[in-house]
Amino acid sequence: MKPTIEAISAIPNNTQPTYLLVVLHGWGANYQDFVPFAKVLNLPSFGYMFPNAPFAHFQVPGGRAWYALENKDFTGLAESRQLLLDWLTSLESSTGVPLERTVMAGFSQGGAMTLDVGLTLPLAALCSFSGYLHYEPQVQANITYPPTMIIHGKQDSVVPLQAAVKAKDELSKIGVAVQYHEFEMAHEVRDEAIALFKQFINQEVIN
Repeated sequence: MKPTIEAISAIPNNTQPTYLLVVLHGWGANYQDFVPFAKVLNLPSFGYMFPNAPFAHFQVPGGRAWYALENKDFTGLAESRQLLLDWLTSLESSTGVPLERTVMAGFSQGGAMTLDVGLTLPLAALCSFSGYLHYEPQVQANITYPPTMIIHGKQDSVVPLQAAVKAKDELSKIGVAVQYHEFEMAHEVRDEAIALFKQFINQEVIN
């Protein structure tokens, strides 16, 4: 069966959202992982979408993967990238919210996908939590990159802090406006990081 992207949708009070937040889970988790974000962020006029990665994780029952990290070929990356692009561009027809009012965020491998696919679309903003780059960014003509936030833990033993520094440096070189922040945390998203992300959305998207 061909992989597809399913998603959990959270639209507060069943109203028509003005903005949309898409959150990508990490390797081995699934689309339920960040559903609490909707309540914690409590962003008025936002709807939320939590997509499930298209591939079953090779070890974790019920876990999903955007691509294989257990081999050096990153098997599935190209397919996952295209699936995510197609899914994101279809959201306006199902939610009524255009890409220009859509924020994309991701954790770990989901952060890597955000810094990949998200920079090719006219999104409102991007955020990578504990993420990394799995490609070499190249300057692209006639593209206005979304404002981008990178948040990482100083004690992250899963994705080393240096991966976040490299992402910041490489993306800055091609003209991405990056806001970079380190926190005293491990491979996780703590309350202070969420508060900073909410502030970023209020400044870059809503105002």
